[in-house]
Amino acid sequence: MFYQPRSIFKKHSEPYQYNINLQITMNKRYVFTLGPAAMLMWATACKQPANPNAAAVPPTPVNLATATKANAVFYDQYPGTVVALNSVQLRAQVGGFITGIFFKEGDVVTKGQSLYEIDRRKYEAAYLQAKANQANAEASLVRAQKDADRYNQLLKQDAVARQLVDNANATLASSQSQVEAAKAAVFSAKTDLDYSIIRAPFTGRIGISQVKLGAQVTPGTTILNTISSEDPIAVDFVVDENSVGRFEQMKSKGAVNPDSAFRVKLSDNTTYPQPGKILVVDRGVDNQSGTIKVRIEFPNPKKQLVDGMSCTLQVLNNQSGEQIIIPYKAVVEQLGEYFVYVASDSTMKSPRDTTKIIPDTIAKQYKVKLGQQTGTNVVILSGIKEGDKVVTDGLQRLRDKGRIAVGKPKKPAQGQLKQ
Repeated sequence: MFYQPRSIFKKHSEPYQYNINLQITMNKRYVFTLGPAAMLMWATACKQPANPNAAAVPPTPVNLATATKANAVFYDQYPGTVVALNSVQLRAQVGGFITGIFFKEGDVVTKGQSLYEIDRRKYEAAYLQAKANQANAEASLVRAQKDADRYNQLLKQDAVARQLVDNANATLASSQSQVEAAKAAVFSAKTDLDYSIIRAPFTGRIGISQVKLGAQVTPGTTILNTISSEDPIAVDFVVDENSVGRFEQMKSKGAVNPDSAFRVKLSDNTTYPQPGKILVVDRGVDNQSGTIKVRIEFPNPKKQLVDGMSCTLQVLNNQSGEQIIIPYKAVVEQLGEYFVYVASDSTMKSPRDTTKIIPDTIAKQYKVKLGQQTGTNVVILSGIKEGDKVVTDGLQRLRDKGRIAVGKPKKPAQGQLKQ
């Protein structure tokens, strides 16, 4: 018996070929059947008129606030340091031991008041010796003057040698010089004697003594104490070099409203009650930091400001005055720019009858320039005008020129806004 592969393949391949042909035929029938049906549905949909009762896109519910003008007063903040207008370290100008202290630490001392005494005995002795030397020199001068007068009289009578007259005149000149030297020595000794008493150079508050009774002091080296003035007092702060012109102008013309141009906020967040005035702008800009020092003077009658105290100096901003004010929550920031939505009247087709036009309200987006924030409100320098109604709530779902449903507007507080 022989093996016939062809007959085997034929038997098994004929049903398989039949199935393939049948599937292709059925697919073609489905395509031919679905194609006209889809065309018919599309044509029917195109011919069907729009449903006048179809619901329109609902408006976004929002709340509004009116942009108003108010007297916005706000300040630029600068870290400052309280400094005394007069402050000096007391140092001894003569050496010796401290033999007297004549003040109470922390008290206010007056100009010329005695503060310290250095052992005076040797300085008193030096002064007395200088006075005696002066008296001796003056006596010698009197004698030399008489000798010179006598010899000059004899010279007129040709009764004395010319050399003796010249010697007498030279002795007189020498005696006059010795008197002047003696007077200088007396002045020097008197100065040292005066320096043995250290006195207050001006009226101010003295600090804690750095030396005690019996301590030895060295001239020009030993610091005895520090004294500083208190009223008036100053606050130093630094500003950017771009602000130099602003402060120079304030210095030359004076502050428009000196009662509020400069004020101090203390470390406990209380505001110092006394107004300040600009005293001096430093001579030049620090080339390392690009800043310049400015000094503001304040009255200090109650001694609330103390030398070395840290504080915050507030300078009236140039933009203070009548400004447009809106709630800060109405501002939207996008890529570093600021926008607000302003309600605007518009029209739309009636959803029930497209031939009719009905009034509507939309929100338009405006780019604004912000000023200083004052509490919950913010100053708008440009972009909108007084009376515009800005959207304060519902901003998350709002888009430019989108329809809005206006709620009850929230009116911002009227009157003066202070920081």
